[in-house]
Amino acid sequence: MNKKVITTCLAACSLIAGLSLIPVSGIMAQDNGRPELTLNGGSKGPIPFKHQLHQTIVKDCAVCHKDFGKKPGTLDEAKKIGALRPQQVMTKTCIACHKAKKRIGEKSGPTSCSGCHS
Repeated sequence: MNKKVITTCLAACSLIAGLSLIPVSGIMAQDNGRPELTLNGGSKGPIPFKHQLHQTIVKDCAVCHKDFGKKPGTLDEAKKIGALRPQQVMTKTCIACHKAKKRIGEKSGPTSCSGCHS
């Protein structure tokens, strides 16, 4: 094979390999976590949390994740190190949002402790 054919083949292979990575990087950038998860609710019991439903309604991850990271366990870790007080996120973010939606007549989530804890 001559040098021009080899160069053309290498360029084509590089282009195909590069294009094949685009969908993967797009999926990685849109990782929205699990659709549902269970939060540690302390002595009142676990909290089943419909993560995907909240993402659809709230649309901005920072609304909730301003107080703790997105990796699993970061909410508990923030409480453990004292960066968050127990119930801080639930009362100042979750319940406040649910009550605000209820006040304006929109469908909302629970507004009491027993509404979330199972």
